[in-house]
Amino acid sequence: MNRKDDIIVVQGNQTLTGKVSVSGAKNSALKLIAASILANDVCTIQNVPNISDIDIMCQVLESLGAKVDRKDHTLVIDSSFINSVEASYKLVSQMRASIAVLGPLVSRFGEAKVAMPGGCQIGARKIDMHLMGLRQLGVKFDVNFGYLNATVPSKLRGANIRLDFASVGATENILMASVCAEGRTIIDNAAREPEIVDLCNFLNEIGCSIHGAGTSVIEIEGVDVNSLHGCTYKTCGDRIEAGTYIVGGAATGGPLTVEGIDPDYLKTAIRKLRDMGVDVKIDKDSITVSRDATKPLRTVQVQTLPHPGFPTDLQAQFMLLACLAEGTSIITENVFENRFMFAAEIMRMGANISLQEHHAVVKGPVKLQGAPVSSTDLRAGASLVLAGIMAEGTTTVTEVGHIDRGYEDFVDKLCRLGAEIERKNPKK
Repeated sequence: MNRKDDIIVVQGNQTLTGKVSVSGAKNSALKLIAASILANDVCTIQNVPNISDIDIMCQVLESLGAKVDRKDHTLVIDSSFINSVEASYKLVSQMRASIAVLGPLVSRFGEAKVAMPGGCQIGARKIDMHLMGLRQLGVKFDVNFGYLNATVPSKLRGANIRLDFASVGATENILMASVCAEGRTIIDNAAREPEIVDLCNFLNEIGCSIHGAGTSVIEIEGVDVNSLHGCTYKTCGDRIEAGTYIVGGAATGGPLTVEGIDPDYLKTAIRKLRDMGVDVKIDKDSITVSRDATKPLRTVQVQTLPHPGFPTDLQAQFMLLACLAEGTSIITENVFENRFMFAAEIMRMGANISLQEHHAVVKGPVKLQGAPVSSTDLRAGASLVLAGIMAEGTTTVTEVGHIDRGYEDFVDKLCRLGAEIERKNPKK
């Protein structure tokens, strides 16, 4: 899937309209796969997106000895065959999310050997809080030759853990380690993302006892690891994929309907769209956007924050949308320090953006012009494709493997919505 030399060629001045169904949430499915390690049984996970990050996480589990059967959007994972606690550098280096196997391995086996994750295009994303929380549960760590070696000298014991920042990854690893610790664990200032709720629901399905998911305080009553069992579970819809298509509809006029998503997941983004002058209609599991594309949008002020704040994964998309607003918009990035690399690429297409530390000042409206651009990360890549759809002329996007990490059938879905877009390999 991740074909290194592929490019995406986009013809501009197109309108996205119609209906599109979102896939299962990448950031949920990855952690559900990791959590299946705990069950020592068969877990069937449905609505799993067909993207390259899922491929890597499946390889991680197979490297541990699990049997993974994948058919369409369903994974059947038998973790009773796991015979290793080592997640290799070869796999962890390809995807930071594979650090999520640390918690469940420690919980089930009392030890783990996981390659230290490196940096990331959009920020350092250190794992200090993961380790702090696990240490409070009784895990000992040492680092040798680039590997994080975790051991439990006696037993995991519940603890009161307060996170300095509502880190999604730290919350997930602590959750999966604490479900079989003796006594009660309280995670204070826990992440509240819908994907955290999905993980907690899955863990409860396999026999764990977790309360408070979706709030800033999560309580876990430890259970015997041998009491955990398999289950069948459906992954929630991907709110970031949904938000990306919604921005495409808002930018080009629509009407565009995104199906398979709970609108509550995108409350903050929907409010910002309405503030900008976009007509947004919501239903139980769909969102429809439309506007008069001949008129400029109103300016917007966006500050990325942990959920329920504005999601950092929609920051690039809204920076693009702000280019259509009359006046000055301010985009503030509070989560990842390097996430403004997208701005340099969209400026090649004519955007008027100035960067001031963690603020982007966007002046509009401007008419973007097609240009050769490079995807710097997953969300920037998708946003550059949307920019090409809006722009005059032809846009060529390289490094599209980033897009494969999080968007299933991105080109095909956009084509069905009316885009003139093609993926090809110029070296063939």
